[in-house]
Amino acid sequence: MTDGTGCKPLEIIKGMRGVVNAFLLDRDILGRMREEEEKVKAMGNISVHNEGFGEALKRENVIAIIKDPRFRPPPEPTVVLVSDKGELMGLEVFPFTAKEYLEREDVVWLSDAFVLFPNVKGMGGEKFIMPPVSFPELNEGNGCRDVVSCSPAPTCDLMMRTYYELQDDPRLASVLVGYNNA
Repeated sequence: MTDGTGCKPLEIIKGMRGVVNAFLLDRDILGRMREEEEKVKAMGNISVHNEGFGEALKRENVIAIIKDPRFRPPPEPTVVLVSDKGELMGLEVFPFTAKEYLEREDVVWLSDAFVLFPNVKGMGGEKFIMPPVSFPELNEGNGCRDVVSCSPAPTCDLMMRTYYELQDDPRLASVLVGYNNA
């Protein structure tokens, strides 16, 4: 684990509310996590494509954030369900976006945090996609470009915590932020 002394992006992240720990990931653990991400399946054997993770790995630097519930919500959905034709079948909903769907008759609430669009039909090739998510705290003004964030699969989160000898606390979650130097 690199302590990141003098790394401005890391210092910005460490100063955010809800951040319990933040550190630069080395390429060894990122390679192991990539292999694990490729094995992930959802319930019903639906495939999961963590595009955000793949994009983060293309960046020069990847910071791991261990966060508690006080950390801000993501600025856009971190999970979407698409049909075999690429049509949007469902998406993650947040308290600040729920009002867009509450009165709609063309959605089904799968949970408090996910809606389905039943008018969009799949033919068996459906997949969950975890897209790259913006991370506005890092930008060109503080030395970062091409910034993306993502959530690793739970098995990758555990793998990362084990590698760095961190406690596996179910009250905490992780986010990865990839960026290139400006």
